[in-house]
Amino acid sequence: MADPSTYRPAPGAIPTSPGVYRFRDAHGRVIYVGKAKSLRPRLSSYFQDIAGLHPRTATMVTTAASVEWTVVGTEVEALQLEYSWIKEFDPRFNVKYRDDKSYPELAVTLNEEFPRVQVMRGAHKKGVRYFGPYGHAWAIRETVDLLLRVFPVRTCSNGVFKRAAQVGRPCLLGYIGKCAAPCVGKISQAEHVELAEEFCDFMAGRTGNHLRRLEEQMRDAAADMEYEKAARLRDDIGALKRAMEKNAVVLADGTDADLLALAEDELEAAVQIFHVRGGRVRGQRGWVTDKVEDVDTAALVEHALQQLYGGGAESVPREVLVPALPEPAGPVREWLSGLRGSQVDLRVPQRGDKKDLMATVERNAQQSLALHKTKRASDLTTRSRALQEIADALELDSVPLRIECFDISHLQGEDVVASMVVFEDGLARKSEYRRFQIKGFEGQDDVRSMHEVISRRFRRYLQEREQTGEWAVPEADDPGQQPAGTDGTATGTTAAAATAGELPAGPIDPETGRPRRFAYPPQLLVVDGGQPQVAAARRALDELGIDDVALCGLAKRLEEVWLPGEDDPVVLPRSSEGLYLLQRVRDEAHRFAISYQRNKRSKRLTAGELDSVPGLGETRRQALLKHFGSLKKLRAATVDELCEVPGIGRRTAETVAAALASRTPAAFAVNTATGEILDDGADEGAVAGDAADGGAAVPAGAAPPAGPAAPMPPAAVPPTATQPETP
Repeated sequence: MADPSTYRPAPGAIPTSPGVYRFRDAHGRVIYVGKAKSLRPRLSSYFQDIAGLHPRTATMVTTAASVEWTVVGTEVEALQLEYSWIKEFDPRFNVKYRDDKSYPELAVTLNEEFPRVQVMRGAHKKGVRYFGPYGHAWAIRETVDLLLRVFPVRTCSNGVFKRAAQVGRPCLLGYIGKCAAPCVGKISQAEHVELAEEFCDFMAGRTGNHLRRLEEQMRDAAADMEYEKAARLRDDIGALKRAMEKNAVVLADGTDADLLALAEDELEAAVQIFHVRGGRVRGQRGWVTDKVEDVDTAALVEHALQQLYGGGAESVPREVLVPALPEPAGPVREWLSGLRGSQVDLRVPQRGDKKDLMATVERNAQQSLALHKTKRASDLTTRSRALQEIADALELDSVPLRIECFDISHLQGEDVVASMVVFEDGLARKSEYRRFQIKGFEGQDDVRSMHEVISRRFRRYLQEREQTGEWAVPEADDPGQQPAGTDGTATGTTAAAATAGELPAGPIDPETGRPRRFAYPPQLLVVDGGQPQVAAARRALDELGIDDVALCGLAKRLEEVWLPGEDDPVVLPRSSEGLYLLQRVRDEAHRFAISYQRNKRSKRLTAGELDSVPGLGETRRQALLKHFGSLKKLRAATVDELCEVPGIGRRTAETVAAALASRTPAAFAVNTATGEILDDGADEGAVAGDAADGGAAVPAGAAPPAGPAAPMPPAAVPPTATQPETP
């Protein structure tokens, strides 16, 4: 636990300008990001008596080891920079809304030649119109099913579309009138695009024109005594009205607005958002967060707006209604207006329909928070108890906030790989996962593999510390001695003294701006296995001179926890939350390792001659095979012919030609009855001389039989038209 007075900036050193500040821990990791209209009073408030701070703020300042700041010109720039840094560094003491699920949206792919209507999740793509989000995917499909009667836009996948175009026959939807069948030319490409745009207009709320047009067509058809057509139009109008009824009018003035409401307690907060377009609720979504910092409702609203609009996935409407305005509200309003490109009205509704709808959104937020507490009751408390139980059982000085687990995976000694998974505060941190290929030896030896991977991981850690200046390499007494991290020999470590006002480079790469890959050490290292694996890991750490990382192993058979140098395991109760957390960490490492091993084995088994050509990726390999039709024709092609393939330059063509020429050609096939060579070579993946064809494969490099084939015993010669079967 650090003393805030040790890194407090000198009096007068903090500017009074707007800016963004970052607190870092002892390893240089950003643990909190904040902004301020004036940096001096805001930062000074963190260095008062710890007893007067909020408990979460006190924990943050005692965890931190340094503070730095960046001055900006305006509060809007501070808001933008704060959001960018929170997304980049993912600080543990900042409020982060976690979406409880991925919300589906109705998407129209106007960027394609023949636009398609489908359900999409995740990040938005350029050229695609989105409507929603919706609470359930089935709600989208019901709406689309009703609208396809009037707007028969294609909904099939690209594969189905191409097959229908090849065979000249549409799919079932084309026969029942729910697809205009552009695949077979029933309508042109321009007509289909116009149909998709009309679909988008209707979904955007411009429904009156379509209904009036259909009603006029229905009356004209009835007047002309085309009663079947009139009945079909009547059914279409009914389908559109039923689709409109699914989104009831909530604001009579046709407002485009987002309504945001909060429900909170001392530990957590839930936010609910209603997307109103054209006066109708078009979508709903919500998040839940742990209040890891001391924030009020206004600050939570500001964080929610950053989460909702900062990534650019959501379009900003004309009005944004909130339960409390951020303090100050001017920079946030200016930021939203900049994203929209026009003025945005950010306010608290005071009366009328909008206030009533805000009350509905607030009730949804309260129900969401209650449901979250029911489903994940005592989740934070459970994680804390699990970490404390592990610390007590292993006799650690403090709870292991960062746990790393390693596992080895192979199949009978082939494709040996290892995995490293990371859990922070009891939760998986997948961005820190790493995979390793065992390179030091071949064959099956889990103990030796564990020693290699632990050595490689912590050797990289020492190298990162040396590069950032956190670890100084002492001078060796022996001129021939090398520092640790070069050959695995430990020579000792010393902490680099930090000068006043000068910060180490930290675990962020100054060239890429991204966190270094192995910059953070764990408080607890877990290996999948028993005494042998633990001993190998301990030996690797000792060789590198690392003695401040706790180590244990979890054996699968009886779920025993093994400590280095101990003859008896530590047995945790079956109902222990600590044991449950260790099992989850171990199982996640096993899953990650075996998925990598299977992927590597699959690539090895399906590898062809082109896979090992340097500089040739999957796309260009497929282009080459598609252009020439087979590997045999590709092998016979000249450099100029290779250059005719799109994406293949002369240098790549020369590399491909040289690589294929250096390979031994595939085995040729020989007819065993006549001795005739059936083919000059087999295509990639083909077996030369299939037994069903009466052929035999001659190994590559062997000479073909010279002259006529030697006569075979009569019983072995297959019957032919000119040779009767021997009785």
